[in-house]
Amino acid sequence: MSQKNETLSLFLAAMITIGLIFSGLWFFMERWAQLNGTVAKPSGIGNTDNPMNQLLSKCNVPNLPEGTFNYGGSTTWAPIRKDVDTVLQSLCPRFVLRYTQPPSGQPGSGTGIRMLIDNQLAFSQSSRSVKAEENAEARQKGFSLKEIPVGIDGIAIAVNHNLNVPGLTVAQVKDIYTGKITNWQQVGGPNLPITVYSRSKEAGGTVEFFVENVLNKENFGANVSYIGTTTEAVRKVAVNNGAIYYASAPEIVPQCTIKSLPIGRSSGQFVPPYQEPFVPQSECPSKRNQLNSQAFRSGDYAITRNLFVIVKPNGQTDQQAGEAYANWLLTPQSQELIEKAGFVRIK
Repeated sequence: MSQKNETLSLFLAAMITIGLIFSGLWFFMERWAQLNGTVAKPSGIGNTDNPMNQLLSKCNVPNLPEGTFNYGGSTTWAPIRKDVDTVLQSLCPRFVLRYTQPPSGQPGSGTGIRMLIDNQLAFSQSSRSVKAEENAEARQKGFSLKEIPVGIDGIAIAVNHNLNVPGLTVAQVKDIYTGKITNWQQVGGPNLPITVYSRSKEAGGTVEFFVENVLNKENFGANVSYIGTTTEAVRKVAVNNGAIYYASAPEIVPQCTIKSLPIGRSSGQFVPPYQEPFVPQSECPSKRNQLNSQAFRSGDYAITRNLFVIVKPNGQTDQQAGEAYANWLLTPQSQELIEKAGFVRIK
């Protein structure tokens, strides 16, 4: 009897051991399948049937290094950092992006490029091209600067909803900001003084681009009042019938409290920065004006610019990080995300 009990005990112990082994194997096989994205997940965030979650299923960005990389620059890029870069962080958590403020002064394209030249950033984001003097300074330090265009933006001209002006030519915008035109009557509007707002030249790439390409490098007129942020400017334009301001189109076009003016290279050929028909203030915010992406991409809208990733081709990990990041932004999925962030896809 004791021999039978001993045999039964050995049999049960063997069965339990085999069961534990198979349970362990099953657990590790399932875990391996989940890590490789081959197991279907519940609906919601982990559901691979969702196109966005397919994008997040695993990190397959070519040549993307691991580590923490400082980047910075243009304030225009803020929606991309919020809505596009966060996707890359979720997709590739071992590639950590850390937005770095300048040690002094305001963040912007210029300060970002300056920090890149001073080895404070791995790469930078810019809403303007690299200047010749910036490239010359970089070459003095033994490297050059490479700009990779990844998106398209436009400059929109904001005015008060009560202002009745059909549009402005680029030359008229220049004359307003250099002080040659001071009354809306001079451009077909009411007899009303023009209140001119701008951020300062030190504010970033948008102002630098405006001075370079709209003012043809002329100085702002004495009539210009300087404000700190676009948010502040929008509030001022909303309560001043004669006010004017310029900024990145995604910051202006969808606003409810102000409107953006059509712009032309010549009088009578105005192109709006918004998709027609124009959404009136009475229908906002349930409906908002959308960017005229087709006109931006074709160049029919007169004041457009590229958005650039600026890298240092020095053969180091920072160059690899910047180029891999830029190449990822140029993929079809990322171009769609850039468009959803309010800009225009470049390809």
